[in-house]
Amino acid sequence: MSFIYFVLILGAIVLVHEAGHLITAKLFNVYCKEFSIGMGPKIYTFKGKETSYSLRLLPVGGFVSMAGEEGSEDTGIPFERSIKGIKPWKRMIVILAGIFMNIVLAWVIFVGMFIYNGQAVVAPKAVIAGVTENSPAEAAGFLYGDEIKKLTFSDGTYIIPTDFYDIVTYVQLYTDQITFNVLREGETLNIKVTPEYIKAENRYFLGLKIPASTVVKINPIQAIGYGTNSIVTTTQDIFSTLSRLVRGIGLQAVSGPIGIFDVTAQSAKQGVDSLILLMGILSLNVGIFNLLPVPLLDGGRVLITAVEMIVRKPINKKFEQILMLGSAALMILLVVLVTWQDLLRLL
Repeated sequence: MSFIYFVLILGAIVLVHEAGHLITAKLFNVYCKEFSIGMGPKIYTFKGKETSYSLRLLPVGGFVSMAGEEGSEDTGIPFERSIKGIKPWKRMIVILAGIFMNIVLAWVIFVGMFIYNGQAVVAPKAVIAGVTENSPAEAAGFLYGDEIKKLTFSDGTYIIPTDFYDIVTYVQLYTDQITFNVLREGETLNIKVTPEYIKAENRYFLGLKIPASTVVKINPIQAIGYGTNSIVTTTQDIFSTLSRLVRGIGLQAVSGPIGIFDVTAQSAKQGVDSLILLMGILSLNVGIFNLLPVPLLDGGRVLITAVEMIVRKPINKKFEQILMLGSAALMILLVVLVTWQDLLRLL
């Protein structure tokens, strides 16, 4: 069943993303030869007015084949009906529509979950509720009641935690020495500590006890605010993580298809609610990831379009092909890296 859930979740996210491209492309009269969910051999297809809709064997990815794209063979289609033949700002809308739809899906799920539950969990403040015996935190000198004001990492960056969950997140990203700025009985102290890796649990451990969170009742109107705030804070966390990944920080926390499958299996054990929430989180991650300025991704294609708008002519085709091949190689390398890490975690 876990595999079925995995396929359904990824399929829904891809469907929504590609539907965004398809709807806006048709809105601007771009000829779309095929709308496909999945990759590889076709297992089901039907023909619409001019677009073929396909389901393919491999449950990863999907695409909209638009006239004018690299590799398209629609030679009989008028130029004005190709993606290259419409105005650049329209092209940008078509490209960004998939990202927009992923964010909308995540927002609907987040808000829907708050409405369904009728309550929200307020994260605990960054105040230590206790220290585990024989832990790195105890050895470093942390005490009950210490208020954590700031975390400074080995690369010079820092965060001011808004709640205790921020601390939990960043301890898993920065695995070397961290300097905690704490307030203790009116006195400010700097405490240095290095997380300990717990292999059996595949996580880093400090030994700081987390205060209890607070549950509050909310109405549907408040649920919209809580859901929107969750989208904003999660998006900020994703961008923060991506900025650190570029510098080689937190690579051990990244997961690929195998890791996502494992998380899906764990979520399935917790119930349908957990699976739906996972879909929302993954949809938001897919949308934000596609914003990266990598030529193979939507963000990169928008950047290329913006350059063409500035110079008022298409970029050299050979140069564009080199960019695409280079970014494809980068994506393959990333997939290999995260898959290797997923396998190490599972083994």
